Amino acid sequence: MQNKGLIKLFAILFGLVSLYQLSFTYFASGVENDAKEYAKLYADENDGKALARFEKKYIDSVATEDILDLGITSFNYNDIKDKELNLGLDLKGGINAILQVSVKEILIGLSNDSKNIAFQQALQAADKKLTDSNDNYLDIFYDEFQVTSQANGNVKLSDPSIFGNKGLSDKINFKNTNEEVKPVLQAEINSSISTAFDVLRSRIDKFGVTQPNIQRVGTSGRIQIELPGAKDIERVKKLITSKAELQFWEVYTGAELYNFFIQADATVANMLKDDTATEQKKDTTNTDNLDDLLESDKDSATVATQKRLFTYLAPTGANSSVIATAKVADTARINGLLRDPQVRGSLPAAQRYTKFLWDYKSYTPVKPENVTAEAFDNAARINLYAIKSNRRDIAPIEGDVIADASQVYDQLNNPEVSMTMKSDGAKKWGKMTTENVGKFVAVVLDDYVYTAPSVNTPITGGSTSISGGSMTVEEAQDIATVLKAGKLPAQARIIQAEVVGPSLGQEAIDASFRSFGLAILLVLAWMVVYYGKAGLYSNVALALNMLLIFGWLASQGAVLTLPGIAGIILTIGMSVDANVIIFERIKEGLFKKKGLKQSVEEGFSFKGALSAIIDANITTLLTGIILYVFGTGPIKGFAYTLILGIITSFLTAVFITRLLIDGSINKGTNLTFNTSLSKNWFQNINIEFLRKRKIAYIISGAIILAGLFSIYQIGLKQGVDFKGGRSYVVRFDQPTNASDVASSLQPSFGSLPEVKTYGSSAQLKITTVYKIEDEGENVDDEVQQTLFDGLKPYLKEGTTYENFKPGFEKSGNAIMSYIKVEPTIADDIKTSALWAVFGSLLVVFLYIFIRFRKISFSLGAVIAVFHDVLIVLGIFSILYKFMPFDMEIGQSFIAAILTVVGYSLNDTVVIFDRIREFAGIHTKWKYSEVVDKALSSTLGRTINTSLTTLLVMLAIFLFGGDSIKGFMFALIIGVVVGTYSSLFVATPIMYDTSKKQEKRK
Repeated sequence: MQNKGLIKLFAILFGLVSLYQLSFTYFASGVENDAKEYAKLYADENDGKALARFEKKYIDSVATEDILDLGITSFNYNDIKDKELNLGLDLKGGINAILQVSVKEILIGLSNDSKNIAFQQALQAADKKLTDSNDNYLDIFYDEFQVTSQANGNVKLSDPSIFGNKGLSDKINFKNTNEEVKPVLQAEINSSISTAFDVLRSRIDKFGVTQPNIQRVGTSGRIQIELPGAKDIERVKKLITSKAELQFWEVYTGAELYNFFIQADATVANMLKDDTATEQKKDTTNTDNLDDLLESDKDSATVATQKRLFTYLAPTGANSSVIATAKVADTARINGLLRDPQVRGSLPAAQRYTKFLWDYKSYTPVKPENVTAEAFDNAARINLYAIKSNRRDIAPIEGDVIADASQVYDQLNNPEVSMTMKSDGAKKWGKMTTENVGKFVAVVLDDYVYTAPSVNTPITGGSTSISGGSMTVEEAQDIATVLKAGKLPAQARIIQAEVVGPSLGQEAIDASFRSFGLAILLVLAWMVVYYGKAGLYSNVALALNMLLIFGWLASQGAVLTLPGIAGIILTIGMSVDANVIIFERIKEGLFKKKGLKQSVEEGFSFKGALSAIIDANITTLLTGIILYVFGTGPIKGFAYTLILGIITSFLTAVFITRLLIDGSINKGTNLTFNTSLSKNWFQNINIEFLRKRKIAYIISGAIILAGLFSIYQIGLKQGVDFKGGRSYVVRFDQPTNASDVASSLQPSFGSLPEVKTYGSSAQLKITTVYKIEDEGENVDDEVQQTLFDGLKPYLKEGTTYENFKPGFEKSGNAIMSYIKVEPTIADDIKTSALWAVFGSLLVVFLYIFIRFRKISFSLGAVIAVFHDVLIVLGIFSILYKFMPFDMEIGQSFIAAILTVVGYSLNDTVVIFDRIREFAGIHTKWKYSEVVDKALSSTLGRTINTSLTTLLVMLAIFLFGGDSIKGFMFALIIGVVVGTYSSLFVATPIMYDTSKKQEKRK
């Protein structure tokens, strides 16, 4: 081998650079571990919020101190944090969300809130069609408007009542056709989405999370935001979804609205009397005791008194801006009642435009000393305010008057938001406060009241503040951030979210790397047992391969996820496989008495092992590229590490191993490429595989038919990322029965949710489609609150909703992680995944056809891949109800299937390459003999590679985290089936189709 010195130099340099890059991860984790120990000294270990606060305090105190001093340069914590290996949510915790900027709201804004009938009807029709269409909203709206305009006098989009208004007069006039208006609207929409992206990026940059990621997704108005390591999930959600629409309003007092509440309570009682009557009905068929009947009547009377407005709402009647309080769980019901025309009919004429808004923050009531714990209801409560709105619902002062905002402290050292107004805003604010001395005014942000103080004196200096007794520093900072960044041009709604709590993330890290380390050790040990000293050299190459992969990921700021680890697993298999192919070819040369140097030379040559290695790597590389281009989320992460691993494994297996072996030979070492234990393994094998192909066809056909029957009858358990819904992983402090929990939640959710043990018996995965199609701002919180209320009997006594919510370090009685996917994006995810799979198969089919010049080879490889995928799908359909781990079909499962595809193709191509080689050498043999001999000669390599790959996967399956077990199970089944299919499906089909082609000739 030429240029050995150059190869050695580059290997050493790249290895050192990789170690340098990974050292930042080591030192950063050291600081973070010290921060955790510091937090434990000052906070209760069960108080995740306090722990996070003290961890941040410690890290802030050392952030600018030198952590790593190299003499010529030094690095502080902020420096090394930016350079460490990035971990994904599934390994680190945090939130990954896709936001949909409302194109509908942008269109309404561009039309100046047009009331044109054709316009309104087109919007309504577009809303309905959007759920079943992959087209963007503007295209759907445009098609629907073509229909509605015909039914309303052929009105055009350029009509002055729609888009031909003053705001767009420089771009649209009434003569423009609909076709001419559409591109203008698209440009305006793109501009608004770009503005939204910039506003969100500005907010995220100030949030304080390291390695945030924000990017646009296509042209449909979607923006993806990923914040690994974020612990305060509620804070993040408020920050990214807040429209930042600031308003200043006058408000009514509780005393001013008390008479309205009295009348409204009577109205609601009358409205709900039918519901009350229904609940009073009791089944007394089996009641044979007078006491039971009396008790039943008493219960009915109790229920009858509950169906009133005051059942849910407690008016204050005081001269205060707080007009009432209610449980957080009842806010949705109260909103519906207060919007009801019958209830609003009780408002006096002067108050008919009253708008009811909630406080931005709930509170937990304090138990009075004279009330027992059993009688006290500690459910979270929230204050209600009444805004003096108007017919057009336009605030006297809005947020565009704010020049600057910052977080400061008041005279009592409480955090608040200081705002400086522009000159016109200062005048309006001075006028408003002058007119309301002795009264109350409210500062409203995104329809939530942040403060509603009494005005003591006029404020004419152009400054004001947002404050509240319970406001935290973080809340004040976030309000200042969103006000300074500016408001979003339209509402941004979370349509897909994945949240992993830091506790679950840390467990995933520990389990994944522990099992991954064990897997590597097993592979290294096996290679030494099988190949002796040559195995040691391949281990050095494999270790360098791993170092280069992780070093590259760290240097490029790439994110390592669980599917990414799957890509590395496949890389390990391919790296070992390359060395196995080379070593087996060398052993063949030694068996033929060619001498060690000649055998090594031939083994590493193109005519030897290199041709098969290149073919196998290119087919898998093409698969990885297609997946990276068309895939999303986990599939993209898998593809990235796979592509990287293919390149590094090829270089290390071919060049580094060769370098070490040549060095050993030059020193006079006699390498045998086996040990006394493995010396006679897989020698002189001569199996007639083709004679057994019909039996294999029957076995495969039977398994596939059974799987297809199960899929038809039972189906597959689709994950929420494919079907839409919400999925929560909830941990309890004791074993909990899944069926009991499902039955308890059914009345609240309206249908029976899917509940399954997830890992330990004290942890459940709860999946529901409850309110998944609702688009309200508080729907996510309402569903989460409903889940909490339904699970109360199973949670530790005293568990509050605040502690139950995801985020922060938690040991139990809480949501550890959750996923939400709306149906519209679920269809897009599924479509992208399917295109990625079929695209990769098509490219591989074409490559194999070009490389082997026979369509029979391509057919054999692709049919074998379909065979493997169908069997894995069938097994998942048959077993998902019985296995003690999650077996959902989602994006991670697709990544597993693609790993199987890559492995199966790699195996098949190596065998095909040997068949092609034997066909060229043994021209007088029957083709069936050529095929059987080729299969027999590669059997040692096939079993060896499969065994080492299975060792890796079994270690991770048995000792890895709960979230990866279903994923690893698919890989294990796939490797076993893939090995079988390369011997008994791909090759026989190639042989049979070759015979048919020969007969046609």
